[in-house]
Amino acid sequence: MITRDTDAFFALARATAADFGPATARAAFLVAPDGFRLAEQSARDNAYMADAAAFDAARASAQHRDLQRAVSAVLPTVCFAGSPDTPDALFPNNVFGTAAGRSIIGRMRHEVRQCEAARSDIRAFFRDVLGRQEVDLSTQPHPCELTGALVIDRARGLGFCGLSERCDEAGAKLMHEAFGLRGTLLFDLAAGEYHTNVVLAVLAGRAAVVCPAGFAEPSVAAAIADLYAPHAVVCDAAEHAAFVANCIALSADTAWMSAAAGRALSPAHRATLAEAGFRVEAVELDAIEAAGGSLRCCIGELF
Repeated sequence: MITRDTDAFFALARATAADFGPATARAAFLVAPDGFRLAEQSARDNAYMADAAAFDAARASAQHRDLQRAVSAVLPTVCFAGSPDTPDALFPNNVFGTAAGRSIIGRMRHEVRQCEAARSDIRAFFRDVLGRQEVDLSTQPHPCELTGALVIDRARGLGFCGLSERCDEAGAKLMHEAFGLRGTLLFDLAAGEYHTNVVLAVLAGRAAVVCPAGFAEPSVAAAIADLYAPHAVVCDAAEHAAFVANCIALSADTAWMSAAAGRALSPAHRATLAEAGFRVEAVELDAIEAAGGSLRCCIGELF
């Protein structure tokens, strides 16, 4: 099922068992922020990006290494080299995704990011080293920026796809099929939002972090929160702005976010995550956040 009908989707979701596959990834991959600078094309529809003067390449590189070192304590984490030609490449989850036995390559909206999809080394890693079947969506015309646009409950095989200039309905259908999902809900993001994973996270199929202001219809956000209640964090404006929803579960008991997000997370919401079985792990990423993304954007998942 892929639908805009919230009643039909949530009826399916409530009847769906958590037996689709592992709830969290087996390993993670990163791409180093080599050539880190303002990507002017991406800035056209990413309101979270700072001005060029706020970019500190050396600090971003050091923080990215800290991120890899921290995440490596929880699961195997590899890092590919970046390139001065692709300043957004440190956010690889938009371009490369995985499902059981498959690697999926997305279609990026902006030309500067389309170059990332052509990387032969990352493609070869999935295809030749890991033996994955390649599903290449990068050459068709519909934007579908993978797990930036599509938040997936991996335990149930359910997708939540926010439509914007970074993903249209045709692109959403292609991703639904590529990931082999049981059901995907389509909805519009609010004006000014570019990716769903900035305003929504599903943590190991047990909890959700939702920013209602990021949805064109707040009722959709409320329905998602209700699906994961009582383990639903509904972010206020400060938490939204600090990338609290750009978080990820990398193990059954850890929820990862940037240090700025961790500081913004209210005590009540931290308690909600603890009740769901998650301790919050945080890494300082302020230099990286100047590029309009945060911790979850940096993490590619290997399922």
